[in-house]
Amino acid sequence: MLKIFKKHIDTNLVFLRETRLLIAVSGGIDSVVLSYLCKELELDFALAHCNFNLRGEESNADEEFVLELAEELDVEVFIQNFDTQTYADEHKRSIQMAARELRYDWFKELEEQLNYDYILTAHHADDNLETFLINFTRGTGLNGLTGIPEVNDNIVRPLLQFSREQIEAYAKENSIKWREDSSNSSRKYLRNKLRHEVVPILKEINPQLLNSFQSTLINLNDTADIVEESLNAVAKRAITNIDDNGVTYKVSEFKKVNNPKAYLFEMFKDFGFTEWNDVVDLLDAQSGKQVLSNTHRLIKHREFLILTDLRHSEHSDESFFINDKVSEVKTPLGILFFDEAEAIVNSSKSIVFVDRDKLSFPLELRLWKEGDVFRPLGMKGKKKISKYLKDEKLSLVEKENTWVLTSEGNIIWVVGMRADECFRAKDKTEDILKIELK
Repeated sequence: MLKIFKKHIDTNLVFLRETRLLIAVSGGIDSVVLSYLCKELELDFALAHCNFNLRGEESNADEEFVLELAEELDVEVFIQNFDTQTYADEHKRSIQMAARELRYDWFKELEEQLNYDYILTAHHADDNLETFLINFTRGTGLNGLTGIPEVNDNIVRPLLQFSREQIEAYAKENSIKWREDSSNSSRKYLRNKLRHEVVPILKEINPQLLNSFQSTLINLNDTADIVEESLNAVAKRAITNIDDNGVTYKVSEFKKVNNPKAYLFEMFKDFGFTEWNDVVDLLDAQSGKQVLSNTHRLIKHREFLILTDLRHSEHSDESFFINDKVSEVKTPLGILFFDEAEAIVNSSKSIVFVDRDKLSFPLELRLWKEGDVFRPLGMKGKKKISKYLKDEKLSLVEKENTWVLTSEGNIIWVVGMRADECFRAKDKTEDILKIELK
């Protein structure tokens, strides 16, 4: 196995020889064997062990084992203890998901603080098969069936081509000690049920199961490449705008394809949506209709779909108060600049000129709200902000991010759009204030 491992590194992962590595070590056979193999190849690595404190003294014994392993291999070791159960309860995660988040967040911290280049994990061919089966049983798209990637950003899995049987044989041949995790024998988790009950039957049916599975993964990944190419072509035609409010797509481009639902699924599957029939219905829905996930929403606006991130669009009642001595203010829209002006020049949507004598400081910058009215520049009568925004054909997202600058509750400027007639500076105005948004 060492010879094959060396050839694999030198052929496919040669960059590992010139970089600083962090090996995630649980104390189990897979990660311990990976550590020994890396030592044989004289790679530059340290060990990182997470004590999740879920198995009492057994967890502490794993930690002690990893400390001894690091001493035997003569490498540095990092240990972190977690209160996994509390984290899972507070963040409403399963224990497995909580442990995963804690583990990878800590690895990232180590990587950034200590300048490690890659994190190695000991996933192998049987893990890959189990992950495939888990995704298959739960329901997934094509990407859920393409297996664990060998290289994913800075995470590398050098043992993916090796079976559990090969790893066990190498450990026994070289008298390598490891720790057995008692939870691995439990049927509580789906992965363990598949490992102990389903996979053995599949291997009995086909003794070359892992080889056949690897061929299947190659074919599926080739198909995924074709899908990705087609998806990128549609996305290139469909996306009309990307800004702080979200991503805008042309509905017509989805209607042109033979299977809109498939393209919508592939385009938006990573944003938490589950009600795909509702997403498809958006193509013919009225403006304002939306579909929500836990993190995102997809909104129909005229002939467009707008994808927004709910985590970045939480609207607050926060206001910005501006006194008469301020020359610039940082706001969610950009920077507002306040300058004296001798004349009215280059007035635009982003620059307004107002009569300072009509202002009462401090001014307030806030999101518009129902009931707001103003006198649009050039008009004599009043108009509700809601009606103005509708007439301007703004999307729901744009409406939600519309701010107004006010003086004693009276609107001076619908920022970036239209000033109020009552406050505008005229040719005879003596004290002109220029307000600009950049």
